Amino acid sequence: MNEIRSVLTTVYYDEKNFKKLAEAFAPATVTRFHRDDHEGIQEGLKTADVAVLLGDLDERFLQAPLLKWIHCDQAGLNKCAWPEIFERGLLVTSSAGRSAPALAEHAMFFMLALAYQYPKFLEAQQSHRWGVPGQHDLRGLYGRTVGIIGLGHTGSELAVRAKAMGMNVLGYRRSSAPTPPGVDLQYCGEDGDTIDELLVNSDFVVLALPLSNATHHMIGRRELSLMKPSAYLVNMARGAVIDEEALTEALYAGQIGGAGLDTFTKEPLPADSPLWDAPNTLITPHTTPQVPDRIGRSIDIIKENIRRYRAGEPLQNQLRPSDVYTPDLHAQRM
Repeated sequence: MNEIRSVLTTVYYDEKNFKKLAEAFAPATVTRFHRDDHEGIQEGLKTADVAVLLGDLDERFLQAPLLKWIHCDQAGLNKCAWPEIFERGLLVTSSAGRSAPALAEHAMFFMLALAYQYPKFLEAQQSHRWGVPGQHDLRGLYGRTVGIIGLGHTGSELAVRAKAMGMNVLGYRRSSAPTPPGVDLQYCGEDGDTIDELLVNSDFVVLALPLSNATHHMIGRRELSLMKPSAYLVNMARGAVIDEEALTEALYAGQIGGAGLDTFTKEPLPADSPLWDAPNTLITPHTTPQVPDRIGRSIDIIKENIRRYRAGEPLQNQLRPSDVYTPDLHAQRM
């Protein structure tokens, strides 16, 4: 049994939720620090064996003498997916999944708006103009095919919603696992499958996978060339999963039908980025409406991992060696 004696946290929970967090770790002592209280955090790391952080970890946590488990209260871990984590033997987990229903809705929002060409209708409304050219040629989502790359929390939630809309659902995941509900055909990297067939056959391609060395620029010129000229690309993952230069070229050349983009390699997206004015492209600033009680959903994930940690079981949302992301190496190759 793994014992927890001292917990350091920097999360901004209200008193009600902080009490729930403290009760979940009891009888361990839970000490809260402001994330900018560098001296306090440095002192607390001398005795902490668990840390619950708002945001990513940094070098201080690698040096903490007793620290064994770090939970980052967010979805993505790519900014702290360092090889040193595994050399140090640290367990690092996230709150991935807490916002998955809303993220799946966000993807559906992009898909519906693109299929219905809604920006054109909004412009017509604002101009008091009845209808837009080509409106009788539009098709809805029913009967069309969505390819979901990444069948984790968000991808699985999206599959259920897409199937409820009468869509044909293809999915790709890197690791072997049972096919999630709503997915008609699953491709798996461990089984030797690639994303190529999914790209060729999809009317919408939705990215919902973590950013790692293996997925950096997963969608490049070759992959975009495999997509239908009428297909749309939706990115709910991380910006660097796409080669943005290649995507920009494809959008302006009409090589694909358009895109819905919530994440970008550089954020905020620079004002001079050509993506702002790319044809049939919708942009949101890496923000999604919250699910009800998002903090409560985070605490539920943490509570389950406390149970697993004490029982010596694998943790939910645990960083794995295959998740390592070293962006500096990618930058050197460019």
